[in-house]
Order: sequence, then C-alpha cells, then structure tokens
Amino acid sequence: MRKHLLAAALLAGLTSLAGCQNGDAPTAPSSAAGQAGQSQADGQFAELSKKALDTWMQLSPVDATQIGDHRYDGELDDLSAAGREQRLEANKALLAELEKIDVAHLDRENQVDAAILRNQLQSDIWSSETLQSWQWDPQVYNGLAGSAIYSLMAREFAPLPERLRSATSRIEKIPQIFAAARANLDPARVPKVHAETVAKQNKGILSLVETFITPHIGELDADGQARLKAALAALDTAVAEQQDWLDKTLVPNAKGDFRIGAEKYDQKLGFSLNSSLSRAEIGERARAELARVRRDMYAIAQEVLKDRADAPAMPAEPDDAQQQAAIEAALELAYADKPARDKVVEDARASLAQSTEFVRAHDLVTLPDAPVDIILMPEFQRGVAVAYCDSPGPLDKELKTFYAVSPIPDDWNDQQVDSFLREYNSRMIHLLSIHEGTPGHYLEGWHSGKFPSTLRAVLRSGLFAEGWAVYTERMMQEQGYLDNDPLFHLVQLKFYLRTIANALLDQGVHVDGWSREQAMKLMTHDAFQQESEAAGKWVRAQLTSAQLPTYFVGAQEHFDTRKAAQEALGDGFDLKAYHDRILSYGAPPVRFARQLMLEQPIE
Repeated sequence: MRKHLLAAALLAGLTSLAGCQNGDAPTAPSSAAGQAGQSQADGQFAELSKKALDTWMQLSPVDATQIGDHRYDGELDDLSAAGREQRLEANKALLAELEKIDVAHLDRENQVDAAILRNQLQSDIWSSETLQSWQWDPQVYNGLAGSAIYSLMAREFAPLPERLRSATSRIEKIPQIFAAARANLDPARVPKVHAETVAKQNKGILSLVETFITPHIGELDADGQARLKAALAALDTAVAEQQDWLDKTLVPNAKGDFRIGAEKYDQKLGFSLNSSLSRAEIGERARAELARVRRDMYAIAQEVLKDRADAPAMPAEPDDAQQQAAIEAALELAYADKPARDKVVEDARASLAQSTEFVRAHDLVTLPDAPVDIILMPEFQRGVAVAYCDSPGPLDKELKTFYAVSPIPDDWNDQQVDSFLREYNSRMIHLLSIHEGTPGHYLEGWHSGKFPSTLRAVLRSGLFAEGWAVYTERMMQEQGYLDNDPLFHLVQLKFYLRTIANALLDQGVHVDGWSREQAMKLMTHDAFQQESEAAGKWVRAQLTSAQLPTYFVGAQEHFDTRKAAQEALGDGFDLKAYHDRILSYGAPPVRFARQLMLEQPIE
C-alpha cells in the first residue's frame, strides 16, 4: 500500500513540475506550536545562510566574482597567516551558530541546505587545520592568481571599463599571492609533481593578460591607462621573480609525498562526496562494474567483428587475453574515424549541435535558453583535464557557459598526436560534448541555476554534477543516439570505463601506494585508454585527491535514483518529467535529491 501511495505522489510531482519548484512540500506541523517552531527555525536558518554567504564572499573575493557577487571585484583573498586564521575562526563561529538551530524544525528544503552547510563548514575547518594545502600545494596560489583575472574578464557581467578597473586593482595585488606562496610553502612537504606543474603554468597568467587585458587598455581614461600599464609592468617583474623561485628553489627542493594516506583520504572523501558510500564500498562496486562493462564490450566486439576475416578468436567464454584482443580489435574500427589535429574544437562544436538537436527531437529534458560557447582552454588551466564546462556564477544570470577544450600542444610529435586522437576519436568527441555540453554539465548547470536557494547554488555538489554528466552518456546511448551505432555504444562503454578507473585509481594512488606501472595497467589494459590519456590521468591523480571518484559515485547514485523512481511509478514513469524533476533541486548531493523526490526523511 505504501508503494502505491508513493507512486501516486511521485506521478503528481513528476507531471506537474510547476506546482512546487523546490520539491515536495514539507509535512505540515501538527500544532500551532509546531508551526511556530518551524517558522522560528527557518527564520534563524535564513539569517545564518545569509551571514555565511556574506562572510565567505568578503573573505574570498575571487570566489565571490565567480559566483556573481561583484562587491569585492577589486580585492584578492588574503593568503597570509592572519588571513587564514580569520577564515578559520569565521567558519568555526558559523558552525557553532548552526549547531544551535533545531534542524528537525526546518522545512525539508532547509534541512537539506543545513546538512550541506554543515558539511562545507566542517570540510573547510578540517582542510585548514589538518590537510593544510596552503603549506604544500602551490596550485592554491597559481590557481588563485589566474582566476583573479579570468573571472573578471571572461564574461560581460559589467561594462568593460569597470571590469578593467577591477582587474587593475587585482593585478596590483597579485605579487602578494606570489609572496604568500614563498612564505607559506614548505619545500620539504611540496610534492615534486606539484612544483613542476606550477612551474610550467606560472607564465600562463601573462597569456591571460595578453588575451583579456592588453587589447582593451584604450577603453580606460588616461589615468586608468597609466595605472594599468604600471600594474602590468610590476606583474611582469613579479611573474619573472616567481618563475626564478619556482625553478631554482621550489622544484629542486620539493621532497613531499603526493599521496595523502588512508586517514586523510577517507576524511577528505567523506567531505568531498557527502555520500553514504565508503571507500571500501566504492572500490567493491567499481571492480564489479569494471568486469561487467568489459563483458558487454566483448559482446559488442563479437557483433561488429563477426564477418571480418582478420577478426581474433572470440569464444563464448574467453580468457583475459582473448577478451582483450577482441575488444581492442573492435575499438580499432572506432579509432579509424578521428578528427584532424587542428579540428578537435571544430568537431566538438558540431557534435554539441547534434546532441542538442537529438535531445530536442526526442523530448528528453527541457533545454536551456542561455548561450554556450566552445573555447580554447586558458593556458593557466591546462594540464589537468582535456575539457571542462564553466557555467556562469549563480548570481550572474543569463550569461554564457563556456565549454573549454584544451588544444593539442604545439610541441607534441606525430606519435603523441596520434595517440591523443585515437583516444579522442570522432565518437569520443560526441561523448565529450554530451558530458560537458548537452545534456550534461551545460544543461544541468542551467537547470540548477534556477533553484531559488543561493546557498545551495554556491555549494553546488560536484557529485551531483559529475554524476549527472556520466549518467547522460548512458542515457543518450540507450535512447539511440547516432542511430544505435554499435561502435558508439562501444566507445560509450569505454568512456564509462574511464569513470570506473578514476575511482579505483584515486584510492589506489593515495591509499594503496600504487606505482605508475600499476596505474597505467589499470588505465591502458583494463580500461583501454591510450598512453597519452593515461599518462595525463596519472599526473592528475597525483595533483588531486578525492575528486576523481565523484564521476563514478555520482553516476551510481543517479542510476539508483532513477531506478527507484521507475519502480515507484511503473507505467506512469515519464523520462523527461523525471529529468526535469531531478534537476529542479539545485544540484545537492544526489542522496538529498533522492530523499526529496521519494519523500524520504532528510538524513
């Protein structure tokens, strides 16, 4: 009986989305006293949420700009010891205020936001006191310096002269970031790979200036031009000094271990994912999925190779070598169709248009009405991922989303280029545009940006976002994208293997002490990645931790949530209504979206 009642409630919600934008309405308190308690608690939480946001924006001006709060566009984060202590004490005070609120009396949406806020505050405090990235990760400083300019100039949220004046103010302060790096970083704790990566990226900030600042100096009046030119000259000197310190001091003396170890990894993973799955459970599920997907790929290989004279042996019960050979032979058919070296971005643009039209024609989810541009990835952000989606901040309405693609480096030889283009073959470019564009990150970001809670928008879950993007890859294949092409299905499964491998790689590297050889075997053998892609991911696994699993864990939670909704609704399940509904919650961790949708207690 309960299942039938739940199905009726879900059907009403999924087919009448306009009725309650924020999800299921909270259960009405049973008494006037209960209503008063809820009203008081919700009021207290609203005040605390605003206080938290105001505090964060003031103490993190670069993040504020990215979010769309432009009160501090001329300022930079204070990375000195005093600035770090100020942020730590502010977060502790906010957490203490949150603990005084009776969360049980909040409405359901506020219960979700309170859980998200608590996780973020605890994570920030832990990061400051325990992880201490400021002492061993130079990416903290390099990323902030680049973002300080890029976030001001990439989008037209204000007239160009106004943004140039803010940029001038920040450029004048960027040498303070470099000084903080030299003061805070302990070379004995800095991993060599982190030091070398930042040494390569350091001058990228000057390319940002050349792209976004220098061509527009004439937009300022005479005084503004003089001030900006002086700031740029000082920046040139500061970047050169920083490069000298990186090359001669940090890189030669970097002796730290890039592995953060089991204890810190498990703590960071808990904060990063905000999921009910533990490291052990993630590993177990990933290994099972790895075996299942390889079996499915073998079945496709049997189909596409069956009439070829040069096909390898494909018995019904293959051993590892036979399975490997058959899948690799089938993938070779897909690798043969690849873009030209200078056409990757052009092909990404065409595939985004095609995936968007497919979603429209099959009415799979409500499409965005905000623009998206495919751009070359800024130099200061290259070296970690091949592509990313950069949505506008939640407070910057109706601005462009950027789908950024990293160009093939000019210094790569033909062998490196061929390896890259085999990995990013034409069908893989389609999957990349599905993941980063439509119906992936770009579409999800637009939907999430419509949710009214600013706190939830600012604390948007990477687990939800990355999981949704991976979910859409499978969903598009299931719906017949590219005319049910079996090679597209094969490449989609290979792309999904990368997601699975990401989760295993992250724990293998940071907890289990995997060598490069172990990591490369997982990626190149088990997951069929090309050497260049696997080598880049090995670097990424060293540079980051507890982020790579978000793709796999988020996807599993999205798959599980859709399955639960289908079971509850039966024949009443509508795919578009489900997609619009799950996206209507503003991208909280997936478990909270599921609890809201299925009318479960918020835990």
